[in-house]
Amino acid sequence: MKKIKKWLNQSFYTKPLSPACRMCAEGSKMVLLVTGLCPADCFYCPLSFEKKGQDRIFADEWELKDENDFEKIFLEAKYIDAKGAGITGGDPLQVWRRTKNYISFLKKNFGEKFHIHLYTSGVKNTEHIPDLVSAGLDEIRLHPNPFLWDKMDKNPYSHAFKKALDADVDVAIEIPCIPDKEIEIISMIKWADSIGIKWINLNELEYSETNAEELNHKGYMVKDDISAAVKNSEGTALKIINTLSKVNLSVGIHYCSSSFKDGIQLRNRIMRRAKNIATDIDIITEDGTLLKAVIEPDDQNIEKILVFLITLIDKDKIFLNKEKNRIELHIKTLKKISKNLKEKNIKSYIIEQYPTADSLEVERMPIS
Repeated sequence: MKKIKKWLNQSFYTKPLSPACRMCAEGSKMVLLVTGLCPADCFYCPLSFEKKGQDRIFADEWELKDENDFEKIFLEAKYIDAKGAGITGGDPLQVWRRTKNYISFLKKNFGEKFHIHLYTSGVKNTEHIPDLVSAGLDEIRLHPNPFLWDKMDKNPYSHAFKKALDADVDVAIEIPCIPDKEIEIISMIKWADSIGIKWINLNELEYSETNAEELNHKGYMVKDDISAAVKNSEGTALKIINTLSKVNLSVGIHYCSSSFKDGIQLRNRIMRRAKNIATDIDIITEDGTLLKAVIEPDDQNIEKILVFLITLIDKDKIFLNKEKNRIELHIKTLKKISKNLKEKNIKSYIIEQYPTADSLEVERMPIS
C-alpha cells in the first residue's frame, strides 16, 4: 500500500513526484507560453482571451515582441532565479521549431541541470518529440482528451505516447480532475502504469473567463465564494488516490490544488522576482508585492513637479517612470513632503503592485 503524502495547500501525492512539481512549489519554474494555438478543443481550457487561439509568446507575464526575442526569456529566468522552465500553450508542438530553439537556448545559457518540461495534447506534430528531446527536453506531459480516458488502449493518438516513451525523456500525463470521473481516470492511470508512464498530475478543475459558460452549461459550480475551483474536483481526486494507493502501481500520482497554484507556486515566484527587481523606493510585502508612492501629474507638467520636488528632497530619491508618466518615491519620502504636495495641489498615492513584467496594480490609496 502506497503512503499518501499531504503537501502544500491541500495538494497531495504518492511517490514518485516530478522534480518539475518541486520546482514549481519553490517558484523556480519560469512559465514559457510559446503559442496560444492548439489543435485540441478541450471544453475546460482555462487560457485567457488574450492568449487562446492567438500566436503570442509570454515568458511568465512578459510578452515577447517576436519569436526571436530571446533577451526577455533570459532576463525573466534571471529575475526569478529559475531552476527550470515549463513550456506550455496552446500546444508547443504546433510551433515545434520555435519550441526546439527555446529549449536549446535555455540549456545553453543555464546549463544541463536547468529542468525543462513541456505540455502537449499529442494530437499533431508528435513525430518531432525526438527533436525536442535531442535539444534537451527533460519531461513531456501528455494531455489525452476526456473521451479517451477509459479506452486508452484504443487511443487514436497512441503514437504520441510511443514516441515519448521511446525517447530519453520522462513521460507523464496531466489532466484536470473532472468531478465524478473517477472510474474513467482510474482506468487511464492503470493503463499508464502498465506502459511505463512515470507520473500522473491531476489538476483541480478551475473556472476562467473563457471556460465559465461551458462549465456552467455542464452543471458544474464553484466550490466556495473565494475560489475559482470547481466543486467536487478535489473530492474526486481523493477518491482516486485513496483507491489506487491500495494497488501495487509504480506510477506516482500528484493532485495539484487551485490554492497550490495561487498561494504557493505564484506567490513564491513573484517573491523571487521581487527580491531581484526591487529598487530603493520599493517595499516588498510578505506576499511578494511591491509598495511604493507615486505622483501622477494629471493636467500638471511633470517636469515642473520634478523641479519642485528637487527643492524638497535629494534627486537620487526620485524616480521618473516615463512609461507610466509618473514620479515614484519611497513611502517614507512621500510622508515627509505630503504637506508640501497638498499646498501645490499635487496628487499622490501609495500603490501596491505585482513585481511582474506587467506591473499589475493591486490597490492604490490616495494621500490626503
